[in-house]
Amino acid sequence: MGESITEAAIITWFKSVGDTIEIDEVLLEVATDKVDSEVPSPCTGIIKEILVQANDVVAIGSIIAVIEATGEVSKAAIQSSNKGKTLQRGSLPLGEMSKGQRGQLKIQNSPNSDAFLSPLVLKIAQQENLSLEEVQRIIGTGAEGRIRKSDVFNYIKNRKYALPSRPQAAAVQTPKSTYNAPSIKFVAGHDTVIEMDRMRKMIADHMVYSKHTSPHVTAYIEVDVTNLVNWRNANKVPFQEKHGERLTFTPLFVEAVANAIKEYPGINASIDGNKIIQRKDINVGMATALPSGNLIVPVVKNADQKNLVEIAGNVNDLANKSRTNNLKPEEIQGGTFTISNVGTFGSLMGTPIINQPEVAILAIGIIKKRAEVITTKKGDEVAIRSMMYLSLSFDHRAVDGFLGGSFLRKVGDELELFDINRKI
Repeated sequence: MGESITEAAIITWFKSVGDTIEIDEVLLEVATDKVDSEVPSPCTGIIKEILVQANDVVAIGSIIAVIEATGEVSKAAIQSSNKGKTLQRGSLPLGEMSKGQRGQLKIQNSPNSDAFLSPLVLKIAQQENLSLEEVQRIIGTGAEGRIRKSDVFNYIKNRKYALPSRPQAAAVQTPKSTYNAPSIKFVAGHDTVIEMDRMRKMIADHMVYSKHTSPHVTAYIEVDVTNLVNWRNANKVPFQEKHGERLTFTPLFVEAVANAIKEYPGINASIDGNKIIQRKDINVGMATALPSGNLIVPVVKNADQKNLVEIAGNVNDLANKSRTNNLKPEEIQGGTFTISNVGTFGSLMGTPIINQPEVAILAIGIIKKRAEVITTKKGDEVAIRSMMYLSLSFDHRAVDGFLGGSFLRKVGDELELFDINRKI
């Protein structure tokens, strides 16, 4: 499912125990980080066991079903079966366990007896020198008691200052505040109660994690994009006739951001503990609204190495796939910087939440015409100009005001000083 994917949610099984299935026939549908994917059968055979149910969240590498092969078997299936035999947990330290062994470790405190520890949680535990028993005792706040990354970090934080005699699990349950959240009352039949769907839960969890992780600072500038708007309006029809691609403002924004990142690469980074990982690739994510009202962030890979025609093609393709729910997992992975066009909804400006594990995100406000004082050869004059606000939220652990402000100003300059005579 991709190197960065550590777990997946089972959506639907298309076969039942006892059914026959052909090689490459769709067996089930899974969801990973907002993208739904169909999983084909690795062989021709009979379904003997289904070990997980719809809505279960399982770690990548876990066994989810058993098929008795009666015909053709893919090479990938043979390699997987050699590594996928059920393993019992031994007394090995986390660092000495194989990937297969680690994938079989269960959560003791989960109401779901089949809940496993995710590879990400185990990796963090190994880095923080936590014992397996400590990890399994952590009280998870995820679905069905699943232990999340934030649960481990909260446990570590409390554990460092806990009394020696205090049980480790109790440290997690110790509230940081005496504030009690107010109860929410509603009138049945009058108010509407809407259950969050799977994607909305993922978005909520990701946003809360980001705010808890990164100290957000937001800087603003106003830019005059009159030249950009006039050039785009004059060239959008010829551009489509010549290149077969729609010319929206988004490719122009992606291009400006990529150019600014090349000058200020410190904004194109992630934080790993006490280390700042500066990314070489410039992969610009673009927050995209779905028909359901949810958001997804497809990524324009290597934006700095592409011309405007290629960026426009990528943007249009990703936008269409987003609207039709046809994005592939790799098309939303690997982002190093994100832009969010809040102006699409009529917003003047925004204070976006950083898309982890990035360290900055740019919000682009609505373009509005208004009277502005400009300096010409004749002196100061009042003219109708197309104006727009840009706002940059950045992680103050990695980005200081100088870097954040300089990068934001560079993006503004790329848009404001746009060449009105540029060829398409």
